[in-house]
Amino acid sequence: MTRSTIELTPTAEDRRIARHAAAAIVLTVAEAAIPLPLPGVKPGLANIVTLVVLARWGWREAVWVSLLRVLAGNLLLGQFLAPGFFLSLSGALASLVALGLAMHLPQRWFGPVSHSILAAFAHIGAQLVVARLWLVPHDGVFYLLPVFALAAVVFGLVNGLVAARLLAEIGQRAAATPAPER
Repeated sequence: MTRSTIELTPTAEDRRIARHAAAAIVLTVAEAAIPLPLPGVKPGLANIVTLVVLARWGWREAVWVSLLRVLAGNLLLGQFLAPGFFLSLSGALASLVALGLAMHLPQRWFGPVSHSILAAFAHIGAQLVVARLWLVPHDGVFYLLPVFALAAVVFGLVNGLVAARLLAEIGQRAAATPAPER
């Protein structure tokens, strides 16, 4: 009997995605430990990683990082296939669609901060729709919209500013690093 072996060799892109997904997962788990005044209102710290990946390596890698974060984060927190998982997944998918569209807006006026706010609104919007259709079959869920919209603005702004700052620091380090000799 002969054995066949499949060997998968990770690329530099695979390693980069894994590294960023791990950072996003750590932020997701850490965020779960923060006591919050309202259920469902979270800062979304892992979205900072997604914004940086989007700006530096593009939408495809940002999608991988975001979806791996949702999957692994919910597995680690014991919420996989629970309602929180589906709320998180719907929010992540909606924010990725918003980011995919926002990438085509003029960079002169739209950057990490505006992208973050747009993604936060998409995230909250998708979660409210899923909650309404599945968990709370009553239009009263939409009375929470002003609170969630305020949270989207505040946390979207803060996360976008942090992502912009990180991108600026990465750019400064890259500019200060001498090019390799040939």
